[in-house]
Amino acid sequence: MRRTFRGLLLAMLGLCLAAPAFAADASAQPERPGLPANADLSGRKKIVFLSGHPSHGFAQHEHFAGCMLLAKCLNENEPKVYAEVYKYEWPKNPSAFDNAAAIVIYCDGGGGHMALGHLKELGEMVDKGVGLGCIHYGVEPGDEKNNPNGRTEFLKWIGGYFETFYSVNPTWKADFTTLPTHPVTSGVKPFSTNDEWYYHMRFRDDMQGVTPVLSAVPPDGTRQGKDDAHGGNPHVRAGIGKNIPETTVWVAERPHDGRGFGCTGGHFHFNWGSNDFRKTILNSIVWIAHVDVPKEGEQSKPLTPDDLMANLDPKKPDNGFTNEVIQKRLDEMNGTGK
Repeated sequence: MRRTFRGLLLAMLGLCLAAPAFAADASAQPERPGLPANADLSGRKKIVFLSGHPSHGFAQHEHFAGCMLLAKCLNENEPKVYAEVYKYEWPKNPSAFDNAAAIVIYCDGGGGHMALGHLKELGEMVDKGVGLGCIHYGVEPGDEKNNPNGRTEFLKWIGGYFETFYSVNPTWKADFTTLPTHPVTSGVKPFSTNDEWYYHMRFRDDMQGVTPVLSAVPPDGTRQGKDDAHGGNPHVRAGIGKNIPETTVWVAERPHDGRGFGCTGGHFHFNWGSNDFRKTILNSIVWIAHVDVPKEGEQSKPLTPDDLMANLDPKKPDNGFTNEVIQKRLDEMNGTGK
């Protein structure tokens, strides 16, 4: 019996040694949605999506589903790139960032931001020209006391960030009525979405190298919050009654031709169904990867309720979100209703 048990242990050890070190970890194996297994990737630039852990309620902060959706749009429609998605945490796959042209981070931020433990690694890649984009809570790299390096680096890497007691995170309907002339607005038409659009971001001095992409005037009601790390501060309240446009999506350039972008929206997953919002971010992603944005912008088919329900995190479902309700929202956002 003792000999048999010893043999079993040796056999199990042999299996463990024979397997790749990262095989048991989901974060080691990327997803390539919309890309055939035998796709020819030669000549394509690699874009790496990093999705954070589940948080918030149903169809909110759907980091993995959002990354999968955006990656699928690129893989199906842009032959100059291919996109990989790593689920829930920083990749353990040692080759995850090999030859990456751009990295997109969509995760919860603050002190738990997935990049904070990897600033040196990320900085080395960014310094070599790898593009960096951050979506929603991913634009908040922690507070000044506990994570000052995160703020300094994000300002350098993507041009701006959410600063506690300076920026705010209300939910409001943003009407993006005018758009600047820039490659990332190619093919984008004015649109509106109701989202948790953060604003009054901390940008580089004099907006050096930063181009606002989506800006709108928030309702004064969103400026009236009492002092709070996220909900209100004197800087924001000073804008009451002044109709000041606030930047919610921006792109930034760095020395040596580096590029980055920040997007404060994306709290509500179904907003990716807005064709113009989605196109703006797809354009931004390929732009930071140094791929020419098509004249009409990055193409993707109009999304269906089934597209938006795919890959959602395991949360308690909200039975109010029927296909009919979701389709009605899509029609309202895209002006396709009857």
